[in-house]
Amino acid sequence: MITTDPIGDWSWEITPGAGAARPRRSVEIAGAIRDVLADHHLSIPSERADFTVRPLSDMRDARVNGLNLVLEADPLRAGTALSASVAQAESLDGEFLVSLRAQCPGFWWEAGVRHRAEQLFAIQVQMWGADLIEVTLETYSDAWLTQDTRGREQAAVYADNAPRLAAALKEISALLGTAPAPGDPNRYATPTETGFEDPRTDGPAFDDSWGTCEGAARSRRLRAMIAPSEDEYEDITDHPVRYFAVRGSGRVLGYVWASVGDNAAGYTPRTPAGDAAFDGGAHWLLRLREAHGEGLTALNALDWVAEHPPLPEWGSIAETEPAEAPSLDALEDLSGRY
Repeated sequence: MITTDPIGDWSWEITPGAGAARPRRSVEIAGAIRDVLADHHLSIPSERADFTVRPLSDMRDARVNGLNLVLEADPLRAGTALSASVAQAESLDGEFLVSLRAQCPGFWWEAGVRHRAEQLFAIQVQMWGADLIEVTLETYSDAWLTQDTRGREQAAVYADNAPRLAAALKEISALLGTAPAPGDPNRYATPTETGFEDPRTDGPAFDDSWGTCEGAARSRRLRAMIAPSEDEYEDITDHPVRYFAVRGSGRVLGYVWASVGDNAAGYTPRTPAGDAAFDGGAHWLLRLREAHGEGLTALNALDWVAEHPPLPEWGSIAETEPAEAPSLDALEDLSGRY
């Protein structure tokens, strides 16, 4: 399953020596870690990065605010937006927090088939002044676990994916010259220096942690993107649902759905599609609000929304008839996997 919040993380602290760290070093480290992940087929080109610089004396003041920049194969090559942001950072005087955060798309394997996730990993490098660098690697997939986050055995998936993660963590530690500090146990899993503890040993923190927590995490993120309103359908149901796949940029972004047994309807983002699944989803939810305001039942709203989609950049529906899932949970399960 691909999650909205990290499955786990690992951190490294580097003390480069008095005054030795410069802003360009954060980009060099992120690029080197990206290359290690790529060597193990855990990251693929098209990483996007945010690069910010804030004075330690006033963290509200963004002196450099480079958002959604491309982490090039040669990230400091002259002429790129990221290298321009770094040059601006290096022209500043004073003590700063330099932060670079990159989203890394990549592949995980199941039954000999590789599946792409737009945020399989995230790399964060933070430079506190010139004397301390903190590096964090997060993962948003449970492909490294013997059981997925719904409690299902996945020995073959683990065998295909966990060794690649373990090898990458070892190489990153060698690159940075220090062992990782595994992140704290969370609702999904417990990180170790080489991956994760076996959830079969002591059991997960929650039964079906993905099903218990992911829906709430998705809803919080989507709802934060639109104004509150009481003019909308119920967003949970115990009945089967009909749905249309919302497609954009050659992939499924999510599913707009309606219950066949009550007046519930909504949008389920496909988390492997990354930010685009949520950005588009907010606009499909607004369309459903319009249908609700017109007094349409949930099933009629589903047809109305398919005929009156938002702007094309938020995805489109190609099918003329909706598919049906036995439950909303089954549709959500599909949205977190493929």
